[in-house]
Amino acid sequence: MAGIINTGSFSKLLWPGLNTIYGEEYEKYATEYDKVFAQETSKKAYEEDLGLSMFGLAKVKAQGAPIEYDAAQQGFLTRYQHVVYGLGFAITREMMEDNQYMEPAIKNARALAWSLRETKEQVHAALLNQAFNVGGNPTYGDGQTMISNAHPNVAGGTQSNQIAVASDLSEAALEQAFIDISLWTDDRGKLIAIRPKKLVIPPQLQFEAHRILKTEGRVGTDVNDTNAIKNMGSFDGEPTLLHRLSNPDAWYITTTAPNGLTTYNRRAAEFEEDNDFATENALFKATERYSAGITDWRGIYASPGA
Repeated sequence: MAGIINTGSFSKLLWPGLNTIYGEEYEKYATEYDKVFAQETSKKAYEEDLGLSMFGLAKVKAQGAPIEYDAAQQGFLTRYQHVVYGLGFAITREMMEDNQYMEPAIKNARALAWSLRETKEQVHAALLNQAFNVGGNPTYGDGQTMISNAHPNVAGGTQSNQIAVASDLSEAALEQAFIDISLWTDDRGKLIAIRPKKLVIPPQLQFEAHRILKTEGRVGTDVNDTNAIKNMGSFDGEPTLLHRLSNPDAWYITTTAPNGLTTYNRRAAEFEEDNDFATENALFKATERYSAGITDWRGIYASPGA
């Protein structure tokens, strides 16, 4: 049985006189995924989100001619399949009896909570790390990766939620992103009012983002032009920093489109303990169940960097 903690695992805990135990009490970052993914609850094995393709533009009606009729139709279907994540450990009875410092056993239980929390952060960050149109990355309801220049419309044609020329984070790149987002349409080609909401970046871009978003004038120039990105209130609040993003050059913009990045929480974290009759080991485990993804690609825009 893997993961059994016995008297050999922590032999020093069996001896009096130990002063300090370290390795668990590191300060932890605040949760980050919930700043990017909308939180929903679920009571089913999976959740499905269905898009609708509504009506197109009105047609000219000639005098005496019949009006032209249009039909709404079913759009793309996205499924959120809930997954159970869990971890546990076992401690022998002898270890429990002889341990001079029972506090470490309690710390082990707290460490499970940290493991589940870090797992959840990495699961969500992985969706952004794998978001670009590269072979093997996950696809969603429209058959495309999260970030793609070929998101299909139900009624025909495609749209893009990535910058046309892969660009590092800059004032010019952000301005282009705002323009692109403002020109998105629904599946029938009608303009929709979506605007940028949050800039999402890895730690490597935090200083560049600060320079771009906080200066009063144009970034890196000696002219007296205003910083349009800052003064137009293009983003809600500070940039969102995700420490688990793997590409130091990639940057993302979440938008005001509904049904974008979403987490369905099926079962909150649960902690249980028991004893194994045959071995007399004390058993501890922690589990939770959730799924994450994106329903409408219009909820995010991105660049992988130059």
